Amino acid sequence: MRRTRLPLLTALALLIPLVPQTLAVASAAPAAAKVPTVLNPGFELGTRGWEFTPSGAGVATNYPHGGAKLAYLDGGRGFRVGQTLTAPTAGRYDISAWIATGGPNGRFVVRVNGVEAGAVTVPERYEYSRHTVSRVSVAKGDKLEIAFESGDGWLNVDDVMISPAAPADPRISSSDPKVVEMFDWAKRKANSWVMLPGSTGPVNVDENNRFGTGTATYGASYWAGYANRSGYYSRDMAHQVVGAQVLGLTAENRNMLHSFAASATEVHKYYPVWAQNFDTGTYLGIDYRNPNSFVREVPAPFELVEKAAQAYRWSGDPAYVDDQVFWDFYQHTTKEFVDLHNAAKGNGPVQVAEGTGKGIFSGTASYNEQGNEKLAEAGDGIAAQYQAYLAVAALAKAKGDTALAARAEQQAAALKQYFNAEWSGTGSGAGMVRAYSLDGTAFKGWGLENSWFMPMKKIIDAGPRNDAYLDYIDAQAAGPDGPSNIEAFTYLPDTFFNNNRNDAAWKWMRYVYDQRDVQHVNASQGPNGDYPEVSFTLVGQTVSGLLGLDPDAANRKLTTQSRLPAGMDWVQVDDIPVGKDTVSLRHDGATSSTLTNRSASRTYTWEARFVGSHPTLTVNGAAKAALTKVEHGVTYSYLNVKVTPGQAVVVGVAG
Repeated sequence: MRRTRLPLLTALALLIPLVPQTLAVASAAPAAAKVPTVLNPGFELGTRGWEFTPSGAGVATNYPHGGAKLAYLDGGRGFRVGQTLTAPTAGRYDISAWIATGGPNGRFVVRVNGVEAGAVTVPERYEYSRHTVSRVSVAKGDKLEIAFESGDGWLNVDDVMISPAAPADPRISSSDPKVVEMFDWAKRKANSWVMLPGSTGPVNVDENNRFGTGTATYGASYWAGYANRSGYYSRDMAHQVVGAQVLGLTAENRNMLHSFAASATEVHKYYPVWAQNFDTGTYLGIDYRNPNSFVREVPAPFELVEKAAQAYRWSGDPAYVDDQVFWDFYQHTTKEFVDLHNAAKGNGPVQVAEGTGKGIFSGTASYNEQGNEKLAEAGDGIAAQYQAYLAVAALAKAKGDTALAARAEQQAAALKQYFNAEWSGTGSGAGMVRAYSLDGTAFKGWGLENSWFMPMKKIIDAGPRNDAYLDYIDAQAAGPDGPSNIEAFTYLPDTFFNNNRNDAAWKWMRYVYDQRDVQHVNASQGPNGDYPEVSFTLVGQTVSGLLGLDPDAANRKLTTQSRLPAGMDWVQVDDIPVGKDTVSLRHDGATSSTLTNRSASRTYTWEARFVGSHPTLTVNGAAKAALTKVEHGVTYSYLNVKVTPGQAVVVGVAG
C-alpha cells in the first residue's frame, strides 16, 4: 500500500500486558509455547520495565517515533537505559529499535548472561531510523539484556521489537564487494521485519485508529508495507515472496498467501482483500469497510496466484497443491474472477479482467495510483493475468490435473497472442499502448507500473519491440518522470533480469541500495531502507536474479543461469534453502557454474544453462554434447546433471 501512514509500534507499546519484567510471554499455538516479549517497548508506560542511569537518561515527550513518549540519553559518556528478560525457551532472535541521534558513537547492545552478543554503533542522524542486532542465540533461562548507551550527542530510542531469526542464513562472497555489502545488509534488514509467532499485538491499527480495536495472537508473518499499520499488504507481500523464501520464511509465506486466498470469496466477487492483520485471519480495517467497499486492484489476485506457484517451487510445500482453499483460489481467480470483471471493453476471443475506473474502493485496473486515469484495462493487470494462467498450469501439473493444465496453458497462449496482435498494437517506446479507458480510448506513453509490468511478466513478444520498450522504461525511470517512491524502483531489477538485461538490472539494484539512507517521501517512514520491500527484493534479486536460480523443490530439480553484469567476475552464495535442503551456487562470469548439494540424502537434477548456442559443455572437465532450447527469444545451451548428496559439480562452456 502506498498511502501515508503513522507508526504502528505505539499501539504495541500500549497494549503489552503488564507482566513481570523477567518473564514477559504470550500464548501461541500450541498453547504451552512461550515467546520473549519486551515490556513497554515504546515507553508509553513511562519507565516501567526499563532501568535508567540516575542522571542523563529518562522518558520524554518531545520527539517520539510513535505515540507520545520515548527514552532519551544525553550526550556524553556513561548514560544508559536497558531491560533484561529471562528467555522462556531456547531460540535465536533479531532485536530492533528506532533510534535518532544528535551525534555519533551511541551504542545499541544486546548481551546474553552479561556477555555481549551483538552491538550497533549508531551514526549521527536526527531523523529516526531502524537498527537491528541480528541472530542472538539464547538458551532457556538465559538473561537477555537490551541496552542503549550514550555517545557524542543526544540519543532517542523508541519502539523496540523482537523478531525470530530467519531459519536460513545464506552467505555471499564475490569479486565485487558491493554485492556482498548489499546482500549482507538486505538479509539482516529483511529479517528484522519478521513477526514473532505467538506474540500478542493490536489489530486494526492505522493513522486514524492509533491503538486499534483490540489484540490478537500474531501468526507467522512479516511486515509488507509501512511500519505503522498492524498488517501486511497483498501487493507488497507478493513482491517480497522470493526474498522471504531465500531466508527460509516458508511458514510465513504460506500463512500470508493462505490468508489472502481465503478472503477471495464469492461475496467479494473473488477479489482477495487488500490487507490482513498480523493475526493472519482478520482484514485490516482501514482498507476494508464492507464486502462491497474495500480496496482492490486487478493485478493483485493474479500476482498472488503467480507467487503461490513460486513459493511452491522454492519450498515444495504440498499445501500449495493439496489445500482446498488454495486450489479454489487459483481456479476462481482465473475463471470466475475474470468472468465477473469483463464487461466494459470487448476483447474478442479472450477475456481481460477490468477495473471500474471509480477508485481503489471499487476496484482499479492498475497498481499505478498516482494518476487520475479512469482505466478499464491496464498493462500490469493483463500481464499479471497472463502469468497467473501459467502458474495455474504449473500447479495443475503438480497436482496431476492434466486437463486443467492444458486449458490454462491454452488461455495463456491465447491471451499473449491477443495482446501482441491487437491490445497493444505494433507500437513501442512512447507509442506502446499500456492501458485502455472505459470508453475504449488507448493510453500510451509512460504509465509506471502499467508500463514496466508488461516486459517484466513477459507478455510482450521477444524481439525488437520488446527491446525498444525496455530502453524506453530504463530512460523514463531515470528521468524526471520516474517514480517518486523507492519501493516502485524495486520492480526494475526484476524487469531487466527477466529480459537478460543484466547490466541494467544491476544498475537499478545499486540505485535502490544506494538510496537506503535517503529520507523516504513519506516523512513518517524514516529512510528508504526502512521500507520492507527494499530489503526483501534485494535478497531475492541477488539469488533469483544475479544467480538465476529457479528451483523445483518438490521434484528435486534446479535451473540456473548466470546473469552477472559486466565487471562482476564471480559470485557465490552458500546455504540457499531449497525445500528441506540447502545448496551452494557459484558463477564465474557467464561460462562456468558450480552447484554444491548440501543435502544429506537427496539427489538433485540440475539444469545448468548458458546463453548462446554451444555444441559442447563440460561437466567437471569432461566434454558433453549440449542440448539447446529457446525461451522468450533467447537460445540456451544446457545439460541436465545429477548432483548427489554432498557433491559439488562444475558445468562450463567448453573452450
